[in-house]
Amino acid sequence: MSGTFRALLVEEQPSGFKKEIQNLNLTSLPKGELRVRVKFSSLNYKDALSGAGNKGVTKKYPHVPGIDASGVVVSSQSDKFKEGDEVLVTGFDLGMNTWGGFGEFIQIPADWTIPLPERLSMEEAMCFGTAGLTAGLSVLKIVEAGIKPQHGEIVVSGATGGVGSLSIAILSKLGYQVAAISGKQESVFLTEILGAKRIIDRQEFIEAFDKKPLAKDTFAAGIDTVGGEILSGMLRAAKYGSVITCCGMVASVDLNTSIFPFILRGVQLCGIDSVLIDLPLRQKVWDLLSNEWKPENLKDLVQYISLEDLPNKLDEILQGKARGRYVLRHR
Repeated sequence: MSGTFRALLVEEQPSGFKKEIQNLNLTSLPKGELRVRVKFSSLNYKDALSGAGNKGVTKKYPHVPGIDASGVVVSSQSDKFKEGDEVLVTGFDLGMNTWGGFGEFIQIPADWTIPLPERLSMEEAMCFGTAGLTAGLSVLKIVEAGIKPQHGEIVVSGATGGVGSLSIAILSKLGYQVAAISGKQESVFLTEILGAKRIIDRQEFIEAFDKKPLAKDTFAAGIDTVGGEILSGMLRAAKYGSVITCCGMVASVDLNTSIFPFILRGVQLCGIDSVLIDLPLRQKVWDLLSNEWKPENLKDLVQYISLEDLPNKLDEILQGKARGRYVLRHR
């Protein structure tokens, strides 16, 4: 197939990195078994880093970011998919070193791809995106540990971000009482839209729970998206048999704790990775997200944007100004 497609191209220049919408040749796409016309993508912190020229995320430029994509197969060299199939792609190398969903087409290995779940539209898939998959994996750890709503409050950090907001929405749908940690004045969004039962100021949480080796046993479980002092505090304030998940490091990569939460309260600290998890687990979580875990107001959690909006929105994410999810809708 010859022709061109529109994409956000990030280029390295002597003065720095430049993000610009360009028309690119389809022949410039990487090799792959599937060519997919992208209908929707979504914005993540990793995309913002790639768009800013972070060589820890993307090694070679020029590059098209976008670690999430949903769309329609337009050509296939795999027996697993045929032309016209609606598919979903998150993680692996998409958008990192393989051109991603911020272009109207992607070309990828079939093994990175799953069929779109029956009860999920391409649009809804990107309302979740990698953030939703990460939130779903975190909630699954809590559910599979046998922690039920009656066991107590679940604490979630980074509450206005992608993973945090979707974690709160999913937990609320399942009947859990959620305490949202946030440094932003977003009470209506957190309580009325996401369903959090109370909001804890970020600094107040740190002061309350990040001082002693063990704090008062307060939370039945926790989902941390930021790292550092917040994660340390969650471990100290966890009840007996709690599960604390961690998936982010925007606050810090450091963890200051003792062994007391683990040997005196049996707390489990579970790392969450959504990039390289195998397809059966990936499919399991997406099936849950498309059914009983899907928030009724899922689309209220997102802001829809166009390619032209991308540069500013990626900058907002890096500056910590994002709220909820941004979904890119291709023409």
